[in-house]
Amino acid sequence: MNLASSYMFLALAVLLGVTSNSFAKSAEGFTILFPSVITAITIVACMYALSIVMKNIPMGITYASFAGLTIIATVVVGIIRFNQVPNLYSIIGLAFIVIGVLMVNLLANN
Repeated sequence: MNLASSYMFLALAVLLGVTSNSFAKSAEGFTILFPSVITAITIVACMYALSIVMKNIPMGITYASFAGLTIIATVVVGIIRFNQVPNLYSIIGLAFIVIGVLMVNLLANN
């Protein structure tokens, strides 16, 4: 598998991670069956996708990228789906996450 394929699997892992987070909110503490099942399925699929990525990209870089991108995407979903608008300090913190993900991927020696 080449590096481009690894980043495609990373994007899939982020999508699955955001999906699991969104359905976990809807599951209301795993008391509602359908969102609970979707949460479980997507989190397992997410971990599988991450394991594929780690064949070519170091574990630390993979997980830092996954976590940062998933946080940012989950905030966007929270804004759109749940009307959870972050305050100024949250936005500043999220900007630092984006900067960190960029630094890890563009400036670190892989």
